[in-house]
Amino acid sequence: MKLIPLMFFAVFAAATTSAVAQSYPSRPVSLVVPFAAGSGTDVVARIVAKKLGERLNQTVIVDNKPGASAQIATNFVASAKPDGYTLLMTTNTGHSANPSLFKQLSYEVPRFSRTG
Repeated sequence: MKLIPLMFFAVFAAATTSAVAQSYPSRPVSLVVPFAAGSGTDVVARIVAKKLGERLNQTVIVDNKPGASAQIATNFVASAKPDGYTLLMTTNTGHSANPSLFKQLSYEVPRFSRTG
């Protein structure tokens, strides 16, 4: 009977140790912008990337993926591995306007409800 709690503790300790050993970010972070270089969103993204890079002590790369009313970049980020290394810097286009403008999107838009 005492062996099972001890095994659970050993597995938990091993998992916790490996999780603590990993530090974020351990490689460059990509900040995807769905508009062309030089656009207003791009300029803001470059300022954010610089400050974020300083704060994280890691390189933050601005990756412009313009086109299709922000759908190309938004789909790219939505399809990326959910590890925190691919971020989206966008405006209301991809999440607010596109669901009203297009019958079908290749990514799922979060639905928020107002309460209270």
